[in-house]
Amino acid sequence: MFGTNGIRGIVNQEMTSELALKLGMATGTFFGRGSYVLGTDTRISNQMLKNAFTSGVLSVGGDIIDVGIVPSPTLQYSVPYLCAQAGAMITASHNPPEFNGIKIIDSDGTEAERGIEEKIENIFHKDAYRLVFWDAIGQVQYMDTRDRYRDAVRSQVNESLIQEKKFTVVLDCGNGAGSMVMPYLLRELGCRVVSLNCQPDGLFPGRLPEPTRDTLSDLLCMVQGNTADMGVALDGDADRAVFVTETGGYLDGDKTLALMAHHLVSPGEKCVTPVSSSSCISDVVTKNGGEMVYTRVGAPLVARKMIEVSAVFGGEENGGLIFPRHQYCRDGGMAMAVMLDIMAHTGKTLSQLAGEIPSYALFKGKVPCPPGEMERILEELVEGENQDMDLVDGVKIFLPEGWVLVRPSGTEPLIRVYAEARDPKTAEKIASMYLALVREMLK
Repeated sequence: MFGTNGIRGIVNQEMTSELALKLGMATGTFFGRGSYVLGTDTRISNQMLKNAFTSGVLSVGGDIIDVGIVPSPTLQYSVPYLCAQAGAMITASHNPPEFNGIKIIDSDGTEAERGIEEKIENIFHKDAYRLVFWDAIGQVQYMDTRDRYRDAVRSQVNESLIQEKKFTVVLDCGNGAGSMVMPYLLRELGCRVVSLNCQPDGLFPGRLPEPTRDTLSDLLCMVQGNTADMGVALDGDADRAVFVTETGGYLDGDKTLALMAHHLVSPGEKCVTPVSSSSCISDVVTKNGGEMVYTRVGAPLVARKMIEVSAVFGGEENGGLIFPRHQYCRDGGMAMAVMLDIMAHTGKTLSQLAGEIPSYALFKGKVPCPPGEMERILEELVEGENQDMDLVDGVKIFLPEGWVLVRPSGTEPLIRVYAEARDPKTAEKIASMYLALVREMLK
């Protein structure tokens, strides 16, 4: 049931009210009596699934604290802030509007680790719920934690210095949950905010929820047209932030991650990222005297490893950045504030900061693959190679001209292939070679 970030599916097909009800019962049974913080993004199925999940938790004696439509990082901040037993976020993040999902949040605000998900799933499939007597059924209360979240973000940066700069920021919330929090956060930081798609709408009329180069043409134009200092685009639940330079240039997630690491990781400190991330991150971290730690793909895995090794920064190449001084989860609001803090401290434009980061070309591809064949493909790939390899997640092969990563998807019946080199043609050539190899193995 659980993928790399909770349970997701098309509404009223895989993602049904019955599933949400039973998942609420299973979650409440596992964590026990106490309060559960519940929030949603803007999708039009949010009330249906929230009410079903709420009923499930109440039936096993848990209480619900409903914080309304909020970004995922706001919900995750609220769980430990309210001393809750656990939490749940109704969201499908960057997926199209017909999807929705449910993420279970542990008491410390991190996404539930795999062991917890498996135990909840076991209760779900065995119908092993601990229903309470009629007079012990839980209650619902409503609370607004958005102000407290914004205060917490602002406390992590030099607010007065940012306010002095009077930055202009074009913010594209993509009609998602960020609309409820992020424009106000930027205004409190003294920014002139030009808003784009900042009205909540679960049909996502402005653009698709995933902020990619292809979906952000309006933002790129508005940054240039408003002589802004930067542009920011958020995904559906605002845990990821993608940046646009003052010249209207799209900043790849790897380069954003490296830029942040360059200014946040000092000698002897650790930075955590998945094996799929670009070499530009390790370039700047090692140059600073820091240490790179690699994990499998998935934000919860990165967060758990950061806790384990006491890392000062980490994240993924998709714009999901984790700032442990604030909380151990991806946080689009914190990413915006830190980027403004770096610009304010250095006095440099975003394009100048990005220009200090080494450039690599990354090419991605995928091959449909039955789940039962994935392990065989990886084993054959290892047996057939004589290059240096990393087996943290799939098979990462280090070649003279770059590297290639072949790994099973955590959410779909696919094998994904990532290739990186100094120039786009070489990256595409490496990826094409291994995509063809995987297809041949599948025959």
